[in-house]
Amino acid sequence: MPGFVLLVRPRGDGDPAVRLGITVTRKIGGAVVRNRMKRRFRALARELLGELGISGADHVLIGRGGGVERDFALLRAELAKALGKVSAGL
Repeated sequence: MPGFVLLVRPRGDGDPAVRLGITVTRKIGGAVVRNRMKRRFRALARELLGELGISGADHVLIGRGGGVERDFALLRAELAKALGKVSAGL
């Protein structure tokens, strides 16, 4: 199971911007753990959303339990795969 859940919703407002939202609940851990996970998600988004993100859509990453300990390269591969599936479905 990936370290996150990806939700993508086209806005339909004509703005081609790719927007990102990140949420990590307290079930995952304390503030330090949640902030670390958010930093990792922001770094992933900087790398991948520019080229693989869907234009004019909101992308939301929801942190899962194993996401903090997971290798960064593995998270990158999982996000690239998820974005590929979403773009193929639209």
